[in-house]
Amino acid sequence: MSTKTQQGGTVTRRCSCRNPETGKNWGSSCPKLSNRRHGTWSIRHELVNRPDGTRREFRRSGFESSTDATKELGKVRALLALPDTDDPEGLLAVSDMLEACAAGKDALPDYDATRERLKAGQPLNARTLVAEWLDEWLGGKKSLRIGGYKRYEVDIRVHLKPHLGEIRLDKLAVRDLNRMFDAINERNIEIQEQNTQRRAALAELDEIPWKGRENRARRKALKAAIAAMPPFRRVTSVNTQHHIRDTLRAALNVAIGQRILPSGYNAAEHVELLPGTKPKALLWTDERIAEWKRTGARPSPVMVWTPEQLGTFLDHILGHRLEAMWRLLAFRGVRRGEGCAPRWTDFSAKNRSLMIATQLVQDGWDVHEGLPKTNSGVRVVALDTETVESVEARRAIQEAEKDKWGTAWQDTGRIFTEEDGSLLHPGKISDLFDRLVAEAGLPPIRLHDLRHGAATLMLAADVDIKVVSETLGHSDTRITRDIYQSVLDDLAREAAEAVVKLVPRAPQAIRSVIEKRVVQAARIRERRDCDCICSCGPARRGQSKQQ
Repeated sequence: MSTKTQQGGTVTRRCSCRNPETGKNWGSSCPKLSNRRHGTWSIRHELVNRPDGTRREFRRSGFESSTDATKELGKVRALLALPDTDDPEGLLAVSDMLEACAAGKDALPDYDATRERLKAGQPLNARTLVAEWLDEWLGGKKSLRIGGYKRYEVDIRVHLKPHLGEIRLDKLAVRDLNRMFDAINERNIEIQEQNTQRRAALAELDEIPWKGRENRARRKALKAAIAAMPPFRRVTSVNTQHHIRDTLRAALNVAIGQRILPSGYNAAEHVELLPGTKPKALLWTDERIAEWKRTGARPSPVMVWTPEQLGTFLDHILGHRLEAMWRLLAFRGVRRGEGCAPRWTDFSAKNRSLMIATQLVQDGWDVHEGLPKTNSGVRVVALDTETVESVEARRAIQEAEKDKWGTAWQDTGRIFTEEDGSLLHPGKISDLFDRLVAEAGLPPIRLHDLRHGAATLMLAADVDIKVVSETLGHSDTRITRDIYQSVLDDLAREAAEAVVKLVPRAPQAIRSVIEKRVVQAARIRERRDCDCICSCGPARRGQSKQQ
């Protein structure tokens, strides 16, 4: 064994050779030690005593060369030099960290990261798992509204924890995130295949007649097979994957800000995903209605009624006990939860206005009261005269319902309630809306699409974009313009057709011009397709060019 004493530690070489005569280890007498490649090198460095006064040291062995051992010892000395000499707590923390590294045979921590943690007063022996940090981060989001909290919680519980939860926070790398999204996409393929199988089995079941012993047996067997299949599930869309990444990125940024992670590196910022897509709001034109009736597929997830179609719906719900609420949704564009929640104290008939200060949030099937979606969602919306009259009529309806229910009436102070005065359930309102749309014979839209329709009407009526944005509760006018530009393009095309129709034309003159254009187009096609050598054929044209 040979030893080199360096400032603040020692570097030692030893081998496992034994004396064949005595059977004992040669130690420093080994004849092969003259070869610098023989044996392995180890280091030792004294650490600050433990709080109980007992001595301890950092030991590590297995180095192939003196250079490697010396380099590792230099890292140990640098880490021990981080705290000031008059900082006993810092010296103790670094010594505790090095002792834990030696015991666990872990790599020495990064110098710069350790210095940042030491300055910030963060634990140096941080072995926090991703799952632990995500729970801590979400628990610290005190200002989140219920909807935002639920969205983060789902991302963490369903995706981030199962795939990344057991990885140490400081070891999280881009490759780990790539593996997670690859697994999600593979799972999507599996879900799509299982959904297709279940859909095909249900279609086959519908085709089997009910009558007959054999048919009943087939139906029974097929029902059992369907029951054993996984239920219909939704895939994790590209947009959802972007949100998952954004959730992780936000959590890691807080860890960097608190100096739990080294500054300047956030693994979530370096993951590449397919670009997300926002569905465009489209108008229910005659052509799109015909295609929907033929195929049953909507042209876009976001569809908007024309003014005439909206008028049909409003005519259909005249006298409905919630008529005023439907008008608020259709003309003022309030969100579903906001439309269910207004209180009588928020309504002013004199000022013809309604304060949007609260909303009903659906969490699973439970309903909670909360603030609007964003800070800009707290707003005052102006009401037209007819809507004000409709709200006043609603007051009379509510008084009659209150008399009918007597002591069982629940006084929630809301304008729109169930018949017993209890809170409206947003999910039930969506179902009711779907039934009313079907009864009116209109093409389907979601309840939220009434909000899109309200925005479209305001923009088509040349209401200033800022006023529209404030009415909808958007935080930026760019959001309003980006969402509804496609609908405005449809309206612009309709307006172009309407302008042309305003100009009187002689029907006979128009017909003769159209017929002339048809004849000219037919002649052009004949010349293009002719193979004969004549004045109209390509061969004749070629000869003319040569001449």
